[in-house]
Amino acid sequence: MTTTPPRPDRQRIVFLDVDGTILEHGSHVSPSTGPAIRALRAAGHLVYLSTGRSASDIHPNVAEIGFDGAVTNSGALVVSDGEVIVDRPLSRAATDRMLTAMRNRGIRYFLQTRDAVYASGDMAELMRDYAAALDARVAAGQEVRPEDSLVGLAERTFPSASEADLTRIDKAVFVSDHPEGLEELRADLGDEFLVVPGSMPLPGGSNGEISERSTTKGSAIELLLAHLGIDSADAIAVGDSWNDIEMFQVCGVSVAMGNAQPELKELADFVTTDVLDDGIANAFRRLGLI
Repeated sequence: MTTTPPRPDRQRIVFLDVDGTILEHGSHVSPSTGPAIRALRAAGHLVYLSTGRSASDIHPNVAEIGFDGAVTNSGALVVSDGEVIVDRPLSRAATDRMLTAMRNRGIRYFLQTRDAVYASGDMAELMRDYAAALDARVAAGQEVRPEDSLVGLAERTFPSASEADLTRIDKAVFVSDHPEGLEELRADLGDEFLVVPGSMPLPGGSNGEISERSTTKGSAIELLLAHLGIDSADAIAVGDSWNDIEMFQVCGVSVAMGNAQPELKELADFVTTDVLDDGIANAFRRLGLI
């Protein structure tokens, strides 16, 4: 028999970024994070993931914690209690324009859909080379810090971007060989697209994410709150990177991780500790939720 948790006097809804907030890049989750999230839900509050990752790409160490739903692909897809609330892939014309810009610049990329992540041929090659370089460092007795480790990503085999349904692309993740790559794409794509620095430490001169200008975590959260009938004043956002800015702008309370980008810390109501230093649990305690 399932017991519905008691609803608190003031039910809150919490949106948690994944990389750099729940998960240190690789597979590391603070031991306090899972219990803190479960305690919050047991008290009758709602907890949603809010991530740039594809729904199919949530690390098992994160998924096993348990959530009420998720905002994924930087706001292109929203699922609540198993129901799809928002599903807004790029138009085919926008996808073609994005691909043309990346290919013309010789930029590697992943394409994300609600169900999969596809890699350009040169991106798959880069990941294999990166995995080999990490293996060599380990074999030589050199330290591989969690924030440097993309072994899980690098050792995966991704379907080719040529196999992707170009009518169902939600966003792209790109890697450029030179530091100017991000600004070049911003200039090429213009106001129709949102191009932000990436939160994962991918190799290369610059890397980031591309989505439609109106498709953000923030706009997705607004649609979800309207669906649930919850006031934005009762929403709490916790994050660490550039694609969390719009999320901070629409939630009543915003919390930056201790390891967050300095610009995000300036926007936050307060800064908690680092991702592996009980950052989420300490944020919940400071808010009086656990």
